[in-house]
Amino acid sequence: MKARYTQAWKRITAPWNFTASRTQEATVLLMSEKEILPGERSASAVGLLRAGPAPLLPVDLHTGGSLQGCLLRLDANHISHVPPSCFSGLYSLRHLWLDDNALTEVPIQAFRSLSALQAMTLALNKIHHIPDHAFVNLSSLVVLHLHNNRIHSLGKKCFDGLHSLETLDLNYNNLDEFPTAIRTLSNLKELGFHSNNIKLIPEKAFVGNPSLITILMLTHWCFDFFRHFYDNPIQLVGRSAFQHLPELRTLTLNGASQITEFPDLTGTGGLESLTVTGAQISSLPQAVCNQFPNLQVLDLSYNLLEDLPSFSVCQKLQKIDLRHNEICEIKVDTFQQLPGLRSLNLAWNKIVIIHPNAFSTLPSLRKLDLSSNLLSSFPVTGLHGLTHLKLTGNHALQGLISSENFPELKVIEMPYAYQCCAFGACENGYKISSPRNKGDNSSTDDLHKKDAGMFQVQDERDLEDFLLDLEEDLKALHPVQCSPSPGPFKLCESLLGSWLIRTGVWTIAVLAVTCNALVTSTVFRAPLCLSSIKLLIGLIAAMNMLMGVCSAVLAGVDAVTFGSFAQHGARWEQGVGCQVVGFLSIFASELSVFLLTLAALERGFSVKCSANFERKTPFSSLKAIILLCAALALALASVPLLGGREYSTSPLCLPLPFGEPGTTGYMVTLVLLNSLCFLVMTVAYTWLYCGLDKGDLGSVWDCPMVKHVALVLFTNCVLYCPVAFLPFSSLLNLTFVSPEVIKFILLVIVPLPACLNPLLYILFNPHFKEDLGSLGKHTYFWTRSQHPSLMSVNSEDVEKRSCDSTQALVTFPRARAACDLPPSPRLHQHI
Repeated sequence: MKARYTQAWKRITAPWNFTASRTQEATVLLMSEKEILPGERSASAVGLLRAGPAPLLPVDLHTGGSLQGCLLRLDANHISHVPPSCFSGLYSLRHLWLDDNALTEVPIQAFRSLSALQAMTLALNKIHHIPDHAFVNLSSLVVLHLHNNRIHSLGKKCFDGLHSLETLDLNYNNLDEFPTAIRTLSNLKELGFHSNNIKLIPEKAFVGNPSLITILMLTHWCFDFFRHFYDNPIQLVGRSAFQHLPELRTLTLNGASQITEFPDLTGTGGLESLTVTGAQISSLPQAVCNQFPNLQVLDLSYNLLEDLPSFSVCQKLQKIDLRHNEICEIKVDTFQQLPGLRSLNLAWNKIVIIHPNAFSTLPSLRKLDLSSNLLSSFPVTGLHGLTHLKLTGNHALQGLISSENFPELKVIEMPYAYQCCAFGACENGYKISSPRNKGDNSSTDDLHKKDAGMFQVQDERDLEDFLLDLEEDLKALHPVQCSPSPGPFKLCESLLGSWLIRTGVWTIAVLAVTCNALVTSTVFRAPLCLSSIKLLIGLIAAMNMLMGVCSAVLAGVDAVTFGSFAQHGARWEQGVGCQVVGFLSIFASELSVFLLTLAALERGFSVKCSANFERKTPFSSLKAIILLCAALALALASVPLLGGREYSTSPLCLPLPFGEPGTTGYMVTLVLLNSLCFLVMTVAYTWLYCGLDKGDLGSVWDCPMVKHVALVLFTNCVLYCPVAFLPFSSLLNLTFVSPEVIKFILLVIVPLPACLNPLLYILFNPHFKEDLGSLGKHTYFWTRSQHPSLMSVNSEDVEKRSCDSTQALVTFPRARAACDLPPSPRLHQHI
């Protein structure tokens, strides 16, 4: 902490050009003869710093006049008491350092003889109180540092006699009330009292300090960074507290949360930097700039401003910070005719409309921040000189912005990656980051670090400008740095990217829709008995067909926007269509897994629990379980909609297995749930196999439905392995899984079971041929028959023969249950 103030002290003592040589015993500060101040050529400029512990200062420090010099250093000792006559005889002493000691009170008597003293520091001690007339004889004192003590009270006349004082530092103490004693300091120019416990700045607080140039009373801030430096719980400031300060150049007031009106700064027209942040100011005077013709920096961030006056009179403005307010509109005259304005921050407002010519007369504007607003369009008139532009967080701003409007642009942040295509962003530079090192590309807010010391405000402003220029020079090799950059999931030319993925998606979409439609028709439209296992097979086919439809929609969007996807990517990604596709994909995928699990359990239940072949799974119970599974799948698919817009994180309309912790957690939950389902299916079939007698075993495994469920179970388990690996690879930060591989898995492997499941039923299950033949005959009789009674007899006869022939295939009771055959045609007719 002491090092922070050493720089300030060097600034104070710099004109005297001291050089120091340190030994083990002492530090001697020397000054050559030509550097001695006028009138002191006969005096030796020598100061001492005792290296060892010195709880008491020697009483004969003045003996022989050998220390009649300009500076005396007694800092970093253990001095707890200074004798009254210690400094008597040091009439020419100009600078006295007593900081970083153990003083508990101001040595008033010892200072009475130091009438020529110009700078003194008592910082980093344990002083609790400054009594009246503590510095009464120090009429030449210019700089006084009392920071980092334990001062909780000041005498009302404690600064009497300090007629020349220009700099007073009371930072980092325990003051509870505003130091009204400063009103006697008519020449005070720099005042600091931040990091105290002051809650109120009274009316006309600085009425006796017309020469003030800088006031730092930075208050308690809501962010951790500021909390360590600006901890002063000021809540209310008198509206006239800063009146009649014509020399005031810098006023910084952060976090006074009870200020509801703009301060009355009558007579304080010399301000060059005005900062009032963290308050509740809702409006500004219309003629606010008429009071401050020299204003260069205006920071009114973190307030409640809704309307803005015209700043055109503030011709010298260079920086305006209005972020985190309630501004809704930027009018044509708000920022007109500001030739020197270089930086404008309007982030985190509610701006919906910006007049097309709002920035047309800002020739020097280099940095514009409009992030996290409600913009749907962006005016480009007059912004040809911009080097930094931030538009991220404006989700309604979905159109492309031409790079020709910004010839000098170096850094730009857009709401969507597709908008960076116009600035030559490279898609190959895309890299997936883990949650530990991933930067948030959506609405980010750059916190401006305020100064913690009294004398560094202007220096930091210059440093910011220097860093801005340096950043521009470093980016010279790359014309425009645009973020977020396009990548494998957000391409400029097309949605699907490679032809391998495109061919796979089209193939899956065509086969999944046609084959599942055929299976669904034969199961539900054939005039045969609808058993429980057939009901489940038909519902699985319906869900697989729905997944095929989702793949077909993605393929269609890719075909329509091929070659110009950047123009449509943002609208598709944020549109309702993408939300619906993502919701239906998750719903169909999860419900198909649940139904397959139910089918495996139904097969095992039918075989193990049907010793009496008349017993079968009740349809009412099965339907109730199916509805329960559908409700669970519906809830799982709704989670991304409730938690935000996770279906819109990519144009694929699926939650990606990397990125935000919430999305990754959701994907891991789905993987664990589906893995549990596959485990249950595997255990059920293993239990079925191990529990059968040798005589039943052959007939059961020859049953088409048992074989079909087993084959589908095996196929889906194998295909789900790479899908289950994705979210865990993100958690484990396995970088060898490339984005192209992840995209292939999501678009091809995930919907592949929807294509293979119906093919397995069509190619290897004899029930399909029976159902298809029966459906064909039923359709033929329906179209050809002219007599409804004949049609009914033919249909009943076909159904009876089919059930009788199927019943004749099975001889063992348990095999009869496994194949789900009812005992008689009469039962079929009843069902």
